[in-house]
Amino acid sequence: MDQLALLFVLLLGAVVSVPVGDRLGLPAPVLMTLLGIVLALLEFVPNVEVPPDLILPLLLPPLLYAAVRRTSWRQFAANVRPIFLLAVALVFVTTVCVAAVAHAIVPGLPLAAAVALGALVAPPDPVAATAVAGQLGLPRRLVSILEGEGLFNDVTAIVLYHVAIAAAVSGTFSPWQAGLDLVLSAVVALAVGLALGWGANKLMDLLGDPTLQIGLSLLVPYASYVMAEELHGSGVLAVLITALFLAEYATDADDVMTRLAGHTFWDIVDTLVTGVAFGLIGLELHNAVRTASGRWGEMLGWAAAVVGVVVLVRLMWLLPATWLTKRLHAKRDLDEEIPTSWRETVVMWWSGMRGVASVALALAVPLETDSGAPFPDRDEIIFIAFGVIMATLVLQGLTLPWLVKRLGVRADSEREKEFEKQLAVRAARAAKRRLKEIEEVEDLPEELSEQMLRRAFEIGVRISPDMGEEERREAHQHRVRRLKRVRRIQNELLSAARHEVLAARSEPGADPEVVDRVLRHLDVRSLR
Repeated sequence: MDQLALLFVLLLGAVVSVPVGDRLGLPAPVLMTLLGIVLALLEFVPNVEVPPDLILPLLLPPLLYAAVRRTSWRQFAANVRPIFLLAVALVFVTTVCVAAVAHAIVPGLPLAAAVALGALVAPPDPVAATAVAGQLGLPRRLVSILEGEGLFNDVTAIVLYHVAIAAAVSGTFSPWQAGLDLVLSAVVALAVGLALGWGANKLMDLLGDPTLQIGLSLLVPYASYVMAEELHGSGVLAVLITALFLAEYATDADDVMTRLAGHTFWDIVDTLVTGVAFGLIGLELHNAVRTASGRWGEMLGWAAAVVGVVVLVRLMWLLPATWLTKRLHAKRDLDEEIPTSWRETVVMWWSGMRGVASVALALAVPLETDSGAPFPDRDEIIFIAFGVIMATLVLQGLTLPWLVKRLGVRADSEREKEFEKQLAVRAARAAKRRLKEIEEVEDLPEELSEQMLRRAFEIGVRISPDMGEEERREAHQHRVRRLKRVRRIQNELLSAARHEVLAARSEPGADPEVVDRVLRHLDVRSLR
């Protein structure tokens, strides 16, 4: 098996792991990690030859961009305090605690190298957290906090990692310089993210064509990451800022085709890249095995100690942080989404799985220092890092569904339905207001006006049939039945039309492009 065949196996696994995971009740990223581990143990499977410095730039930008598309700036703004406590403060605390323990138990491990180890195992993986939380039906407030933590903690961890690596390689460390680098990295990332977001928004308006717009959306996160890194800023933060800007300002309510195609495209990208990323985590197991080289006992002991620190620090941090956030929330009466019980806090604790960023940072540890000497305890750092990744990702990932079910933590479906009904009512009322505006300008026949009024009401009914309980209660059931019947007949008519047009594609002299254009029009019409 060569590298290309291995990539195909990972891509196929990424697709298959989704329905298999749904059936088994397990997260697809965890299944892909297990697949990677199995492949790594097979003799005929080659070692992965991806340069470590390319793992983050290749995998992280599209994964971050896809994750941000599922959220909004308002959610981040509403959760600034808990996200800051998790994504910034907890990363610092975890880094310090891991560095202290590793420096104490690993003989000869310098403090700077220990800090690098702490930084690379500190951030929970945003992709794993999002995939697991979304699949388990957790409350939206927990999903929002986990997404925010996962998206922003890499920024803090990567900056700390680079500072520690620079200190270990050069042998010098300046706290003031490190603090300045952190601030400058954030400022550069903010400037690059906003500039590219604004430029991409304008360029999408000029392109117009949905295919070109979606193609540009694939290039933007890579451009944002690379440009920020070239200017010594945080590439991760730049991608987040760009994606949030585009999600907020690049949405045209009437651009139906781009929105539908873009949603499908990014679902595909997210599934494939996530599968490959977590498959690579399992495949890189051979690096950790190779570094053990007969010292399994003591190195497993070190890894277990660091795993214990990572897991316990998160729990000991979450308990008081959640209590403090609740107190401030109650006093200020803010619209902030926070855990409301100890059960939700426990689920947040057990959701702290490490993943893609930790693997990339571990493999990117330099081989030598500036003096030409080997990087201190590089093999030990890589082994411990992979021990933490495997323990948290596989162990926590496999047991999290059981824990969620055991604790009875579920999304508030009634609240979601109520909000859906409110949106349906607002949509129907907006359509009616627009109809009145048209009637003031145009002289509509009474029959047409009544028909359009019914259509305005049906807009809301299609979204949420329950809204009929508030408007025209007596005619609700009749209209719903009529609507379903009309919809069924209309679908059959459109189906007959699509079959006829598709049959024309194989006729002599038929232009495939014209056939596809007409078929695409019928497909869009079927969604209305």
